Amino acid sequence: MERVFSGAQPTGNLHLGNYLGAIRNWVALQKDFECIFCVVDMHAITVWQDPKELRSNIRELAASMIASGIDPEKHVLFNQSQVSAHAELAWIFNCVARIGWLNRMTQFKEKAGKHRENASLGLYAYPSLMAADILAYKATHVPVGEDQKQHLELARDIALKFNNDYEVEGFFPQPEPLILGPATRVMSLRDGSKKMSKSDPSEMARINMTDDADTLAKKIRKAKTDPEPLPSEAAGLEGRPEAKNLITIFAALTNSTVDKVLSEHGGTQFSGFKQSLTDVVVTNLAPITEEMARLNNDNAYIDAVLAKGAERANAIAQPILRDVKETVGFLNS
Repeated sequence: MERVFSGAQPTGNLHLGNYLGAIRNWVALQKDFECIFCVVDMHAITVWQDPKELRSNIRELAASMIASGIDPEKHVLFNQSQVSAHAELAWIFNCVARIGWLNRMTQFKEKAGKHRENASLGLYAYPSLMAADILAYKATHVPVGEDQKQHLELARDIALKFNNDYEVEGFFPQPEPLILGPATRVMSLRDGSKKMSKSDPSEMARINMTDDADTLAKKIRKAKTDPEPLPSEAAGLEGRPEAKNLITIFAALTNSTVDKVLSEHGGTQFSGFKQSLTDVVVTNLAPITEEMARLNNDNAYIDAVLAKGAERANAIAQPILRDVKETVGFLNS
């Protein structure tokens, strides 16, 4: 069976964009792939994290995955720092990757901004660690958003150069990107041109996975729209980013398409559509929110799941890492 690797940073305050853009799609992949799901806590510390908050966020993300339908018995769920192969292979890949390759990574430029000289080396070398995450398991497929496609291309380049440098053709596979679902980018409820984000100063800009039904209804009711009724075709959403965002959310949560949603709701005013959207959001998120709350109160269970997952991940990664060390020429007892 083909193997999927996917990871998410434990940044806290999970929102609808995280769910629709990643976690829900991972749940669907469990039917067709051997899946390895990782809480990438080592990536998280490329910017400073409060240790207490980081531990809490690791558990919260794991709880959200399980509550959403990730099955830690049938698939592997763990946090990255418990499996040393990630760090060891990342160093080897740092010596395979070229500085010019990393200089082209646009995400570093965006995250470091004008203060690039003060950014951590870890933030700069992040793509090598991401390559190690994937290739430590010889994953064949990786679900990625548009903002991570460049990093996956780098992982493919690293795999190819390693194979060529050490004359081990086909040792590392060329992992393929999986871009899934109609709502890979969920936008702010206050500004349809910006991605939904936990860092937005306005709570009304995002739908949190921990919001209760009343809060969800309020946020959707107050979501920014325009005065025109909904169009009957997707072409009518051009230049209407807020309308497009709400329609896209509705389509994703109902496993429908934008065209189908518009064929049913075209011509209606937003006041009526928002009520329908509220019903859909509450129906989909309420069970997850309830289960998350239960799991967030059971640290012992979450810790045990992650520890067991780390054992299983190690069982896959360590033989691959041993072969890499042998290939590179390291002396191992």
